[in-house]
Amino acid sequence: MSSTNSRPAELPGKSPEDSAVIMTEIVLPSDTNALGTIFGGKVMSWIDIAGAISATRHARRAVVTASIDALHFLAPIRLGHFVHIRATVNYVSRTSMEVGVRVDSENPLTGEFTHTATAYTTFVALDDHGRPTPVPSLLLKTPNEKRRYIAAQKRRQSRVLLSEEIKKAEKSQSEDSDS
Repeated sequence: MSSTNSRPAELPGKSPEDSAVIMTEIVLPSDTNALGTIFGGKVMSWIDIAGAISATRHARRAVVTASIDALHFLAPIRLGHFVHIRATVNYVSRTSMEVGVRVDSENPLTGEFTHTATAYTTFVALDDHGRPTPVPSLLLKTPNEKRRYIAAQKRRQSRVLLSEEIKKAEKSQSEDSDS
């Protein structure tokens, strides 16, 4: 299974494995609140960075963040813990990519891992003039990659519908304020 959007023939497809990212950070005092747990914004920043690296590896182009949606904080991350951020391209459209990001914390004294956050990010590849440009298709090899692709496809459909609803509401508000 691979995505089937029109893109130049010279862009060979790539597997999610080709662009996978694993980042490891340590939670420092400046990263934490008064409770000794990490600021959510710091985790969001790391998610954005890991997602951008994965999307850039896939597209081999500069990318910009289009959205970060469905970010769920599941457990606190404590001062001194290691944070592992894993990012993988789940789905590609013509110029955009959904990158799934999983965040786990590791207690350095016990080695215990805890799943702490999951996010879905969307990046758009840019050409040399800053305009959206086609990205390689996604070559899916494993059942897990295929499952993530199908789930991402559904999330994309939801994002497109939401975007259309927001545009309609904004247009309606604009028309109401003009009257």
